Amino acid sequence: MSFSSIILQWFKKNGRALPWRETRDPYAIWLSEIILQQTRIEQGRPYWERFMRRWPTVNDLAAASEDEVLREWQGLGYYSRARNLHTTAKQIVALGHFPDTYDEIRRLKGVGDYTAAAIGSIAFDLPIAVVDGNVYRVLARHFGISTPINTTEGKKEFAALAQELMENGEFRMENYDYHEDCNQGVQRNHNSQFSTLNSQYNQAMMDFGAMQCTPTSPDCMACPLAETCSALREGRVGELPVKRKTLKVKERHLTYIYIRYQGETVLHRRPAGDIWQGLYEPLVMENGKFRMENYDYTEDSNQGVQGNHNFQFSILNSQLIRKNVKHVLTHQIIYADFYLWEPTKRPSLSEGYFWVKEEDIDQYGVPRLVELLLEELHK
Repeated sequence: MSFSSIILQWFKKNGRALPWRETRDPYAIWLSEIILQQTRIEQGRPYWERFMRRWPTVNDLAAASEDEVLREWQGLGYYSRARNLHTTAKQIVALGHFPDTYDEIRRLKGVGDYTAAAIGSIAFDLPIAVVDGNVYRVLARHFGISTPINTTEGKKEFAALAQELMENGEFRMENYDYHEDCNQGVQRNHNSQFSTLNSQYNQAMMDFGAMQCTPTSPDCMACPLAETCSALREGRVGELPVKRKTLKVKERHLTYIYIRYQGETVLHRRPAGDIWQGLYEPLVMENGKFRMENYDYTEDSNQGVQGNHNFQFSILNSQLIRKNVKHVLTHQIIYADFYLWEPTKRPSLSEGYFWVKEEDIDQYGVPRLVELLLEELHK
């Protein structure tokens, strides 16, 4: 039996039953793929369900405000995905239909090669092989490929192999139990609706990498591909796939000051060009300096803020809530301190900063780090 046939047989018995696999609605499938970029299924599934309940069609999502979308996205991270999602919804509505070719899907904002292939195969049965981290791992180990997966050469090599395996796979074997059910696609024995075999093969590859050929401690002895796996035969399972180390991680030190005055607090929206664009946060200092240059407030004593520009914040009259909280992003590690400051008079705010009732903070999308810090206030 061929590699592709074995993968499909494994999927028949072990594939995950997921709600976005029970539909051919390209909107629902696209939404799941965007949410699951950089997000585990168990974390992303509740977000997908909430988005589908609140905005069941692409028209509904396009009509929402960016703030509403960011608020629902809160906690998932990589917030550019949420902004791209909202922008793309408007783009699709303007087109008048969801694109149904690979090239058209690929042109959508926030959609790369993998996402376009996944949407195209699952929603429209396009014969385009997906290549994600799971697929890289399965192919690298089984075929003994040492080319780094994060190089141009590696990406081309793995994409070509994945496509070849899809096109040459023995999909129409007699002992593969499937049947068509009207327009719902291929139906498996446990009665979940699936699309046709291009879709199933792509999903089989992703599930096999996620569940069987796992990054660490894969169960190689129970693997149906064990007899033909190069990495297992050569003792290289832990070495493959190869990834060239090029990532430089930057450290940043932030100090958040939660201002509380008569039941209100201060927020501002983070600008473009940095992390958490479009989300809200309290007053913040980076490396000992306030990021807002024109915060117009001066206290006469040395117990508070001094000066209008690049002033230093005194913590003598404030309460430390959390110290040195570590928050890891892809390219950055954030270390944050969190203070509560209750001034004796109402500070004046420069443009971009505004007062909100503390009870209304939940209406604003904030970064996960800020959400964790705010939770400390209620303990």
